[in-house]
Amino acid sequence: MFRTLSIIGFLVCFAGIAVCCIASPCKGCGWRPGQILRRLIHLFTMLFVEQKLNLVGVLRKLVYLLALVCFVVLAVTGFGPRLFLNETISGYWLMIHATFAPIFAICLAVLVVMWASHCRFTGSDWPWLQRLIRRIILAKTVSEKTGGARSGLGRKITFWLIVVLVLPLIISIVSSMFTLFGTYWQELLLDTHRYIALVLAMAVIVHTYLIIRAQMNK
Repeated sequence: MFRTLSIIGFLVCFAGIAVCCIASPCKGCGWRPGQILRRLIHLFTMLFVEQKLNLVGVLRKLVYLLALVCFVVLAVTGFGPRLFLNETISGYWLMIHATFAPIFAICLAVLVVMWASHCRFTGSDWPWLQRLIRRIILAKTVSEKTGGARSGLGRKITFWLIVVLVLPLIISIVSSMFTLFGTYWQELLLDTHRYIALVLAMAVIVHTYLIIRAQMNK
């Protein structure tokens, strides 16, 4: 069941991103060979640390890249055996997974502290709510005064979704290691960990895509 849901979830996730890219391409993006090459070079250079960044910006970028590397390793080791071999994670896969998991958790904790202020929700994130309030109280909204600036609502939602999912993800796997719980509850906690990890992986993929898209539109 988990294998089937994982395959469907990842297919829907990547299909949605592909449809979004085709329906609303990034600024200057095309499908000619030269444009594709420039896009790939741009994506590669986004991994570099810009000289204009201050110390906090450099640290935030490095921590984000380390978290991204850890996520890739965790996704491959966690979902690879189940999706491609139809086996539970064990052996070296489990050792690698357990090694990178705490590093990923620490990186996320640092990113929450550094990005929380940038990802807080504001009135301009909800234009439909502003229009409703305007109709009720007949007042101008913030979006009218600012020209309807783009708010990056999708990035904020996925960011906080990741933050919310990480805590039960960690608690479920740590709790399953204690003998306090019986066999049934240990299996239930492991299943909870797997399904939360699936939702978290899709949220991270979408969040990373939205960040890349925002950087390419600059």
